[in-house]
Amino acid sequence: MEHASAAAPDDLVRRHVSPGASLIAVLHAIQDEVGFVPPDVVAPLARAFNLSRAEVHGVITYYHHFRTRPPAHVTVALCRAEACRSMGTEALARHIEGRTRCRFDAAHGAGNAGEHAGRDGHAEVELESVYCLGQCALSPSMTINGALHVKVTPEKFDTLFDTARAEATSSVSNPAEGA
Repeated sequence: MEHASAAAPDDLVRRHVSPGASLIAVLHAIQDEVGFVPPDVVAPLARAFNLSRAEVHGVITYYHHFRTRPPAHVTVALCRAEACRSMGTEALARHIEGRTRCRFDAAHGAGNAGEHAGRDGHAEVELESVYCLGQCALSPSMTINGALHVKVTPEKFDTLFDTARAEATSSVSNPAEGA
């Protein structure tokens, strides 16, 4: 993922807007390209879709998936739906919070990385609750940096987390290798 500064907001929007495209599809494309929806694309999107900036901002903030700041180096999304709850996801959540020293959903809507910021200003770890990853028979399930993991135990989480953190540290130290 590139940083938003690598692309001017108007150019970024122009690359993704096409006849018949929906605002949500364009927001997904922008986030896929730069890792988040930069606040400075709101005005060009509003012009492109003949909407107010408030309407575009409303869509971005309504949907939990869209982020307006760079993602954390390690993002853990834990399923908190009923099937996973019945298989111990809440105990796993407590373990994850203790292990990472972060709280679930604390970063959603936050303006900055706060005390968990890394050297580059991005959050080190972000914990998100999700409600169904479609792996009910293999619960508890989670994603770490988008990779799906099932039948997660505290021990399995610790191994996965250590690996993800090492990979993130490596890509921050050697950005050319992480691309």
